[in-house]
Amino acid sequence: MAVSRTKITSRDYKHARAGGFSFEQIRWPEFAVGLTLGLACALAVHLYYRGAEARALDSRRAEVARPEPRRADASPDATTDAATDGEDAAKNLDFYDMLPKFEVVVPEKDKEVRGERGNTLGPIERPGVYVLQAGSYRDLVEAQRVSTQLRMQGIEAQVQRVAVDEDVWHRVRIGPITDLAELNRLRAKLRTRELDTLVIRVGE
Repeated sequence: MAVSRTKITSRDYKHARAGGFSFEQIRWPEFAVGLTLGLACALAVHLYYRGAEARALDSRRAEVARPEPRRADASPDATTDAATDGEDAAKNLDFYDMLPKFEVVVPEKDKEVRGERGNTLGPIERPGVYVLQAGSYRDLVEAQRVSTQLRMQGIEAQVQRVAVDEDVWHRVRIGPITDLAELNRLRAKLRTRELDTLVIRVGE
């Protein structure tokens, strides 16, 4: 069997090299510039994300280290106010519990008559501790209604339960009052509401 051989000449070899890749074809200045820009962009992206992670970490640390705000109801002022209110309420309860033992109804010579309505009364002039009674009711609900109405007008009133000859009465009382001007002002105001007002002096 005959084998044909083709002789490659120097012309053919030069032609083959001309059609292939050659390092001489690379433009080195442009390649260097492109490579530098690519590395710079990659470095910038890397630094940006590192900075974002650092800022997020600092924010979380700040939140953890931030002290918890004090609750308003635990402040010393709130505690002091609550204690003061409790002491005032206790004093009022003690006063009204002891009142029946020391109360003295102001006699008629001071122009205060039990159940009297609509008349112009002379002022109370004798210094002392006084209590105004704005009605006495068998029905607790009625006494509480009158007390609530007085409170809405800025008059601090209390309902006192009293047993008289096996009957239970609920008295609406205001005081104690030591200022005679305030006493007479409240007394006149209660009379305009047509309440059975009674002036009681505590002690002799």
